[in-house]
Amino acid sequence: MSDTSYLSALNKSQLEAVKSIEGPNLVIAGAGTGKTRVLTTRVAHIIDSKNAFPSQILCVTFTNKAAREMADRIQKLVSNKIDRMPWMGTFHSTGAKIIRNHAEAIGLKPSFTILDKDDQLSLIKQIIKAENLDQSQYAPKYIQSRIDQWKNKALNPNNIKADSLDNMIDGKILSIYNIYQQRLFEINCLDFGDLLLQCINLFKNEDILKRYSSNFKYILVDEYQDTNTAQYLWLKNLSSTHQNICCVGDDDQS
Repeated sequence: MSDTSYLSALNKSQLEAVKSIEGPNLVIAGAGTGKTRVLTTRVAHIIDSKNAFPSQILCVTFTNKAAREMADRIQKLVSNKIDRMPWMGTFHSTGAKIIRNHAEAIGLKPSFTILDKDDQLSLIKQIIKAENLDQSQYAPKYIQSRIDQWKNKALNPNNIKADSLDNMIDGKILSIYNIYQQRLFEINCLDFGDLLLQCINLFKNEDILKRYSSNFKYILVDEYQDTNTAQYLWLKNLSSTHQNICCVGDDDQS
């Protein structure tokens, strides 16, 4: 399919969003208005107009299924067929990929394991028992939830000030969070929240950040209304060099 044919299928607003490839762009539109079509066509247009190679485009969404569907749609649109989009995926799968490339820089081996919710809960229970705490007062699932909340805000244990906590129980949970992170690294593991948090930690190394922010000439984000603080900071880091970031979302679904 030629470049002209897929662009001609867009309405005026969609075409404007697809062609405005320089600088930051925010596309806000309701359900069924072609937001994903805009995003995938925009990627195809960037490749076909030779503004970037597929490896220089970061495209993130929230589910593996959505990422696969978007990659398939782009493959069908581009004039010269491409093998794959190496940086098309979810926030967390992309974060994991970056961390595996530089695991030693944060004290891990590249073969680290990603704990699921059950394993995460099991580790928290072990820590509660070792600390001689009462599970009726320090509920493992509540602790798990608090740790997830902190990680979603991109907060390492040492970023959380004791005077910002609501009560003594939260103060003890912060202590558990600290132990929990130490244990994760001892057993060469990360949890789901770490896949962005540890990536942000990696980006404190200027050489590592420059490698990725320089490479990604264009960044595209689907379902932007669902992003949390960690995802926002992750994107801000990666877009810091070229600042060509396009976010697509529906504020009614926020």
